[in-house]
Amino acid sequence: MTTFTPTTSAETLSTIAWAAAEDSPLEILGHGSKRGIGRPQQSEHTLDLSNLSGVTLYEPAELVLSAKAGTPLAAIESLLAENGQQLAFEPMDYGPLLGGEPGRGTIGGVLAANLSGPRRLKAGAARDHILGIAAVSGRGEAFKSGGRVVKNVTGYDLSKLMANSWGTLAVFTDVTFKVLPAAETEVTLAIRGLLDDHATAAMALALGSSAEVSSAAHLPERVAARVAGGSLGSDAATLLRIEGFGPSVAYRIAALKDLLKNAGPLQEISGSVSYSVWRDIRDCAPFADGSERPVWRVSMAPSQGHLMVLALRMQAAVDAFYDWQGGLIWLRMQQDDPEAGLLRGLIRKHGGGHATLARATPAHRAAIPVFEPQAPPLAALSARLKAEFDPKNILNPGRMAPGAGSATLAPATEGGAQ
Repeated sequence: MTTFTPTTSAETLSTIAWAAAEDSPLEILGHGSKRGIGRPQQSEHTLDLSNLSGVTLYEPAELVLSAKAGTPLAAIESLLAENGQQLAFEPMDYGPLLGGEPGRGTIGGVLAANLSGPRRLKAGAARDHILGIAAVSGRGEAFKSGGRVVKNVTGYDLSKLMANSWGTLAVFTDVTFKVLPAAETEVTLAIRGLLDDHATAAMALALGSSAEVSSAAHLPERVAARVAGGSLGSDAATLLRIEGFGPSVAYRIAALKDLLKNAGPLQEISGSVSYSVWRDIRDCAPFADGSERPVWRVSMAPSQGHLMVLALRMQAAVDAFYDWQGGLIWLRMQQDDPEAGLLRGLIRKHGGGHATLARATPAHRAAIPVFEPQAPPLAALSARLKAEFDPKNILNPGRMAPGAGSATLAPATEGGAQ
């Protein structure tokens, strides 16, 4: 096996062109923080983009940042923080969940996996903030889409099309994102001791108010103890995050307390503890236990999530917590069996949704669909896209499904609800 480590876009282009000419499949890597997601790779060669790194443009006043695809996300977030800015969609770090180091993800991987975090309710995901890309298709052809301003799209928006394609259509060499000012103040209101159904109702009430809640999550009993170094204690915690200018946050927290005064005991969390709580929810820290026990990432209607989990618990041993007002459910199976058929059947029974196997042994990832299976019309459309961008199937072959393996047209909930 050969590992190619290009340092320029031109070297990336020549490597992929060679692979296309030789019909030689490539595994596409940044730093490998998400390597354990998808079906195991059996490519002959690896294209390692970790040396294709560096911020190429940053204009804080214009709220725009461009970087080479292999640039560490941690470096970009540090640069933005120095200027009081952020990637508002709060991209998740899969590293710890998959047994790796934190902070190893790359900015290209952020878009390839369409990452997001607890602020998804308000800010969207990576695809909602991408302004432009430069990439190389599986044909060995370089192309660009978008640019450096928000209103620049004519024709097909390939930047958004490539989101959630997991390196199966093209390889990013450069990406340009919109950045936004970071909030001056962050305060979290916690309702303690609620069961899942009451927590779902409380989150819906808060999100329907004028408090402008930016994030809503529910950590059932004992799960709460696994975030922020155990500072929340073990009682269930229903969490509502308010962000903005200090006086505005104080006013909205007071209004939220009044609205929820009968919901249960209230606790106000601020400063570094609030930040740590949401970082750990973002990165699925409660299930980052160093094991390979199956972990599912389920997206479905917030009103149905807790009902599906209750039905699942009647038939399988499972641990769970909720983000996105209950619309994102993280599940850890207590046994080694992912129970894929059971889980997906219950999701369909409770209104539909999408389940991605975020962690499992290589044997399980090879045996069952990691990503939500597509309906035949959508699968046919995805196959046609794959044929256009990567006709010889050399880019991450089989990662998303057997054969061509492109699920890029799966509903956006596969990479996170849009």
